[in-house]
Amino acid sequence: MSQEIPFADAAIYRLSDNQALVQSVDFFTPVVDDPYKYGQIAAANSLSDLFAVGAKPLMALNLASFPIACLEPDILVKILQGGAERVHAAGAVIGGGHSIEDDEPKYGLSVTGIVDPDMMMTTCGCSPGDLLYLTKLLGTGLLTTALKGEMVSEVEIEEAIEGMITLNKDAAEAMLAAGASACTDITGFGLAGHGLELAEASKVALKLHVNRLPAYPQARDMAEMGLVPVGSHRNKDFYFDRVDGKEECDPFSLDLLSDPQTSGGLLIAVAPERKEKLEAELAQRGVPVCCIGEVIPGPAGRILLVNE
Repeated sequence: MSQEIPFADAAIYRLSDNQALVQSVDFFTPVVDDPYKYGQIAAANSLSDLFAVGAKPLMALNLASFPIACLEPDILVKILQGGAERVHAAGAVIGGGHSIEDDEPKYGLSVTGIVDPDMMMTTCGCSPGDLLYLTKLLGTGLLTTALKGEMVSEVEIEEAIEGMITLNKDAAEAMLAAGASACTDITGFGLAGHGLELAEASKVALKLHVNRLPAYPQARDMAEMGLVPVGSHRNKDFYFDRVDGKEECDPFSLDLLSDPQTSGGLLIAVAPERKEKLEAELAQRGVPVCCIGEVIPGPAGRILLVNE
């Protein structure tokens, strides 16, 4: 039995010919003020790597730090309740966890699931001609930065908050039903960073149509006001030397490409003959259907931006 596991967004340990253990972990500081919603967002983000490989979540462990001397314990209770709600919605259970006292709240999950290795999605299955679909809008980094700066309220960015709370479960089920080629989830490295990881693993290049990039309401306004997160600048510094055509793109498109997403969507590659099947499966589950580009032969490990 081969033990070789291809590139994937989570740690994979093969247990048998038809079953592998899938694990991932993530946690971060609050991105919204509402503790319950913060718990939901952090849990959805932690579970995302499992959905990106097509795994079924089984169990999660809480990871929490909290300034017990400064904040009411009820706040931590609400954070944990929000996380538990998303774990249960994913079909998994909370198996305990660990907490420490810290100067700033932090929360997330260590998550465990299972997957059939033959059905698993990886980042190395792209082929030239495959189409690229993104299942959530972009701009959460811009909007949560604006929220921290009190330039917007949670009510004003409600659509983005609901997007971050939304599990990638339905999108994952759709891609598996359609027989997608490859997948990655879009989180802190932004669309550019995670897209390049996909391209490198598959030894191909990606052509992205910047005019098709979907953005949450007010994201452009926040970018034009200069409320670009530090993570976006880091992503540009690290990844943009492998991005071609950026000189012809407007600044907002580049901000979207580098925007560090919290609980972002899946970037799914699918063969052209499976395009209609994927679109139908996504639409049936209420997942946004947005084709943002295609896979091209090369040069490998690069992104080409076009306005067409």
